[in-house]
Formats: sequence, structure tokens, C-alpha cells
Amino acid sequence: MTQLMLAIPSKGRLKEQTEAFFADCGLKLKQVGGERGYSAVLEGAPGIQIMLLSASEIAKGLLDGTLHLGVTGEDLLREHADNFDSQVHLLRALGFGYADMVVAVPQSWVDVDTIEDLEDVGHAFRARHGRRMRVATKYLRSSRRFFAERGLTQYRLIDSAGATEAAPASGTAELIVDITTTGATLKANNLKILSDGVMLKSQAQLSASLNADWNEDALAAIKNLLDIFEARRVARDVSVLTGGKSLRSAAASISDEVTLLGDSVVLSREKAKSVANALSGAGFGPVSVVNPEFLFLEDNVVFGEFSRAITRNAQ
Repeated sequence: MTQLMLAIPSKGRLKEQTEAFFADCGLKLKQVGGERGYSAVLEGAPGIQIMLLSASEIAKGLLDGTLHLGVTGEDLLREHADNFDSQVHLLRALGFGYADMVVAVPQSWVDVDTIEDLEDVGHAFRARHGRRMRVATKYLRSSRRFFAERGLTQYRLIDSAGATEAAPASGTAELIVDITTTGATLKANNLKILSDGVMLKSQAQLSASLNADWNEDALAAIKNLLDIFEARRVARDVSVLTGGKSLRSAAASISDEVTLLGDSVVLSREKAKSVANALSGAGFGPVSVVNPEFLFLEDNVVFGEFSRAITRNAQ
């Protein structure tokens, strides 16, 4: 059996949050070789080999197909991609690892609030200094694409090797493109984000490579994993109502947001108790309300979208 290769961050907050996400879905990560090991197994999800890598390594592995699945930031995936839509498929946002990729300028530039203002200042800057404004960043491709889309021409990119936010104060660049979570570091360095300068609102993503070897074993493993994730996601917000007799006939009158599950119905937890009480009073009782940990439905939308992406990419 060919194992599916899934990479997660090897250290830090992202690793902890990823492990917590798996644990919430009933999947325990067991690291091989102790705390310093770089591989692991995911107990409860057969056919999957876990690799512990840096966020950048994960992004590159997904894009070139050496990894099947990975947890990393969308910002890194888009930065390293040559053709994003044909290389990687975003399966689901994980709700942690939030960061914005932004264009920031010195706060002293009081007349610069938009990219259009930046272009105007750029022309004046070039006329005065005989060169274009320098933009310090680690995100060269993303910056180039964003500026081209917005019509900014009066700049040149400087690859930032150190603390990007310090570049304007040190005189190595006039402005920056960088990642920020709270904006506190930018403010501490007397920088402000342009009003239309949020390039990407990124977060950790469970992503699948479209260039990996998706044989039958790998497809079976990812479907099982995605079924577990979806069953947990669905179950968090719903209750299952079961009556003394079938609730199918009463489903239409219960709510527009009801899903049939055999002779039971599924609906939002916030409505479950009042609906159960009404049904019991209408002769369907006794009616039980169960809040499931997992709810496996026949169709998995996430896996279906991924399957279609694989098919399109193969054509």
C-alpha cells in the first residue's frame, strides 16, 4: 500500500494548533523518534505518513508534487507557485495561523493612502532622485503580481534578508511588503498599511498537491481523512432529533434548514430544543435530542471538489 504523504509544521504555534485540530477530530499525532523526530503517524487515519517540515518546505513540496497534503499558509503557497491553480488545491481553511500580506509605507507619508497615491509619489521620487522607490520584501512574486494588477510602475523590489519592517528606517528601502498579524510591529517601526494595501488575508490551509501521484491508495486515504474532518465540522453545529415515530413526515413543517437522516432529522443546535418540544406536543414524542461528535453524510463536498480539480488538471 502506497502511503499518502502529509506534512505539518515542525515547530512553534502552527504545529501546536495543527495537532490540536487533528486531536479535535479524534486523530492523535504520534511523533517517531521523540520530540526531535521529523516523521509521525496519525493514529485513526490509516495509510498516511506524517512529515514534520518548515512551512516553506511544505509549500514547495505541495507545489512540486513530492507531498500529497500539507498544512501551511496560503501566502507561502501563492508566493512560490508558478501557476497556482494547476499546482495546488485549497481543501479547507483551518481557522488559525492568520496573517495579512500588506503594503506599508512610513507614517510620515501623510499624503499617501492608496496605491494610486503611491504611483504619483513614485513619479515625483524618480524625478528627484533619478531612481525608482525601493520595496523591501520576502514576497517578490506576490508583490510583482499585485503591483501589476494595480498599475504600480514606479518601484523596484529589494529581496529582504532580515527584518523587513526595519528597512525604511535603515535607509535600505522606501516602503515594504510584509506579513502582519496585529500590525503592532509595523506601528513600532512607524509604518502604516495603505487603505487598499492588503494583498492577501492568509491563514493556515489544508492543501492538496495537484502534481502528486494520486493512485488508488492515496485517493482512498485522503477520502477517509476528509470524511472525518467533514463529519466533525458538520457535527459541531447540529443536533439529531429522533421521535417515538418517524419524523420524515414532519420534516417539511419543522424548518427549511432540516436534513433527513433515515427517520430522524438534523438541524441547527440553536433550534433543536424548541423544535423537539413542538414535535413532542404534536404527537411525535418522545423526541430525543443528540449532539453528535461526528456526523458522516453520504456526500463529501470537499472531496468532490478535490476530485474534480484532479480531473481538470489531468486533461
